[in-house]
Amino acid sequence: MTSSLRTRLLIGTIGGMALLLAGLSVTVYAVIRHALVAEFDVSLTSTAEILAASVEFEAGVIDAEFEEQHLREFNDAEQPAYYQVWRRDGEVVCRSPLVGAHDLPRLHGPVGAPIHSACRDPHNHRRLRAVGLTFVPRTDPQDQDPPRRATEQDALVMVVARDASRLYGQLAFLRWLLLGVAGATTALALLVAAVVVRRGLGPLDSIAVEIAAIREDDLGTRIGQGPLPGEIAPIRDRLNALLSRLEKAFDRERRITADVAHELRTPLAGIRATIEVALTRQREAGEYRSVLSQCLEITAGMETLVANLLMLARLDAGATTLQMERIDLAELADSIRAPFAEKVAARGLTWENGIGEDFVVHSDRVSLRMILSNLLDNAVEYTASAGHIGITARQAGDKVEIAVANTGCTLTREQAAQVFERFSRADAARGQTGVHCGLGLALVQEMAKALHGSATAEVRGNTLTVRVTLPV
Repeated sequence: MTSSLRTRLLIGTIGGMALLLAGLSVTVYAVIRHALVAEFDVSLTSTAEILAASVEFEAGVIDAEFEEQHLREFNDAEQPAYYQVWRRDGEVVCRSPLVGAHDLPRLHGPVGAPIHSACRDPHNHRRLRAVGLTFVPRTDPQDQDPPRRATEQDALVMVVARDASRLYGQLAFLRWLLLGVAGATTALALLVAAVVVRRGLGPLDSIAVEIAAIREDDLGTRIGQGPLPGEIAPIRDRLNALLSRLEKAFDRERRITADVAHELRTPLAGIRATIEVALTRQREAGEYRSVLSQCLEITAGMETLVANLLMLARLDAGATTLQMERIDLAELADSIRAPFAEKVAARGLTWENGIGEDFVVHSDRVSLRMILSNLLDNAVEYTASAGHIGITARQAGDKVEIAVANTGCTLTREQAAQVFERFSRADAARGQTGVHCGLGLALVQEMAKALHGSATAEVRGNTLTVRVTLPV
């Protein structure tokens, strides 16, 4: 289960702090322990070296007579200290009185190199620190003539041990002190972090409350209008941008629904009125034929509207299939012009195909034909009588730009920017409802997008130019 952001922040912050405190505590403890133990071991080594200096080698005999001041600490039963001396073969030379019949651990190594170790008191199992020192006893040159000096074969092993209970007690206290300080610091940090995280995430909670208060019928509300932290402000901006897009989409959906209802209601009303008039009295067969022709014409317009809506729905869903092929653009434009020839001639319009011969593009023929057909239909419909319609094409880098221009345009630049919106028409009165419903240029733009291109419109003087840019 995914934890909350607040929980993850707390766990991450306190976990990191706990690890840092643990590492710091271990480091401090290790440094202090090393210093205290080293100081203790230095004292032990000094005692062992003093005792070793008191051992003499006389005529092959070991004389270990220690001075009285060196033996006091080895007779203190409350804080006992011990020593023991061995030959190399393991024979015990001497030992302190408190050792008794027990032996200390025999720590031996190279001559002159002390070896330190922890051990247990043989009597009460208290913790001891011991040092082992291998040494060659000194020789008194006046004791024999000629004197025989001691060699490494005569080396002895001395072990000195001392009660270290106080030392290890101090180290144990230090461990618990560091543990307690780390635990208390972690607990206090947890409380502080909880307050800081709660306040830090407060703006997110506020935004969540504002989002929950937004209703589907009131998408004009914007969230987080007050000052916000820099990390949360981009989230607020993206959410507000999303709300703006949703508001526009809902408004467009409502508008399209109303427009579709209007577009279908008018021709249906026309069909009904025509049929009702025809049924008011008995008529001749020719009159009925005329009524059916009118109804068929209205039905064809409705069928075109529905087909355009279905095509837009497929384009929106990305459900179109493209079959790319080489297309002679000039030939395609001439074939599309043929169905409009009668209307062009009747209105006295001039047509110019400015596309050069052998201008070939690689595209989907059905989609490109529908694009050019809608552009020409739009130009023929809205060009003033005796006006001019021209189509040109040029290649710019890896793009092909097709432009259809017509004169007699009365649109402003603001209106020209909206010609690709669905059901957008210059005649607000909808005098030609069912014939031109404002979907042609919307289809042009969506098909251009399906072909990985784009469509734009601009007005210069009284000329409207629609450009479709497609990849080569």
